[in-house]
Amino acid sequence: MDKKKKSAKDLELEKQKKIEQLEILQKAKENQGKQLSIDIEDGQLKEIDELKKLIDQKFDNPEEKHSLFYNGIQNLLLKYLPRGKEFAEQRNIIHEEKLIFLNRGVALKPDGTRGSDSRMTYAEDMNEMAKLISDWVLTSQDYVDLYLRLYQLNEKYGYGHQINDDSSNPFFNRMNEK
Repeated sequence: MDKKKKSAKDLELEKQKKIEQLEILQKAKENQGKQLSIDIEDGQLKEIDELKKLIDQKFDNPEEKHSLFYNGIQNLLLKYLPRGKEFAEQRNIIHEEKLIFLNRGVALKPDGTRGSDSRMTYAEDMNEMAKLISDWVLTSQDYVDLYLRLYQLNEKYGYGHQINDDSSNPFFNRMNEK
C-alpha cells in the first residue's frame, strides 16, 4: 500500500477535525461580542461575554455630566451665591474650592491654567458635589458654611486648596489644627 494514500480512518479523523474547526469558526461568528476561550483544565470551549463585562462597568454619560455640571452644580451656585462685582472675590474663592475637588486636587497654576477640565470629571465626583451644594441650599445658604464644606471635602480626599499668596496661611494652619 502506498504511504501517500491515507486510510479511511485517517480520512475520517481529518474530516472530523475540519468539521470541528468550521464549528468553532461558525460559533465565533454567531457570538459577536463574545470571546471563545479554551479551558486548559478540561479542554472545553467557553464563551466569555465581553459585552456583558463592559455593560457591568460604570461609564460616564457625557450628556448626563453636562446636565449635572451646568443645570445642577453651576446653576445652584449662580442662583444662591451673592451677585455683583463687590462679591466677585468671595464667589471666586468658593468656585476654586469646588474646582479643586472636581479636578481631583489640581489647583490653578500661577500662569492661570489648571491643566484639567472639571466638566469632564468623574460622574461620582459631580454627584457628590451636587449633593453637597443642594444640602447647603436646603440647610444654611451661608457662604462661609459652603466654603467650609468644600474645604472639608477637599481635606477628606487629601486634595489641598488654592493658595494665591501667603495671606491665607494662618487660615489653613488654623483649619488643620482640628
